[in-house]
Amino acid sequence: MTEPVDFDQYVGNYNQLLRDQTSFFSPSEEYFARYKVDIVRNRVRSPVQRVLEYGCGIGRNIRFLRNAFPEAEIVGSDISCASLEVARKENAGVQFLEEHNGMASPGQFDVIFVAGVFHHVPPPQRESVSKTLMDRLAPGGKVFVFEHNPYNPVTRRIVNTCPYDADAVLLKPAELKRTLKNAGMTLEKQAYCLFVPPSLPALRGLERHLGWLPLGGQYWVQACRPR
Repeated sequence: MTEPVDFDQYVGNYNQLLRDQTSFFSPSEEYFARYKVDIVRNRVRSPVQRVLEYGCGIGRNIRFLRNAFPEAEIVGSDISCASLEVARKENAGVQFLEEHNGMASPGQFDVIFVAGVFHHVPPPQRESVSKTLMDRLAPGGKVFVFEHNPYNPVTRRIVNTCPYDADAVLLKPAELKRTLKNAGMTLEKQAYCLFVPPSLPALRGLERHLGWLPLGGQYWVQACRPR
């Protein structure tokens, strides 16, 4: 079994590595953060008081979550202490928690955002992580999980050549949905995404019609905790 990646080692060059791997699609790594958060914002209709990014890393998504949910408290968590140090410096006023120390207030989040985390979790531990997410959701709260699409050959090549994906085990949408369902969540939506690069804005409107097509660079699953 491949040793887990130590993300502390990639704090200084994480963004550059991401940029190197994905520049053919977008020259800005921020595009992917904004894209995912926009999907979440458009899917949430009820008032949001607290948002958790589970596996926030160096906090790339945090400011977009703050912009999307300006009235909500934003919390980030991760297992990488070095990553959290960077996140704290760049996101004043946001609470960041070390995952291995537990959470101070489980069951209190209206939205949980999880991007590119599950493929780093060893398969035997994925259901446990899903149960953790379930426990941290408020009744009726929603979790959004974004993952690499294993059906896309370009995505697979990126993962296979990316240093911080050395421990990655990609999971199919069916596996992710089954794992979330087994944790007690209700499945609400699944779609493929990242079809059209931002350099082709005239075609961006096609994205919302292609969610069924398993050729997008990534996919996402929305689930909720029953009331």
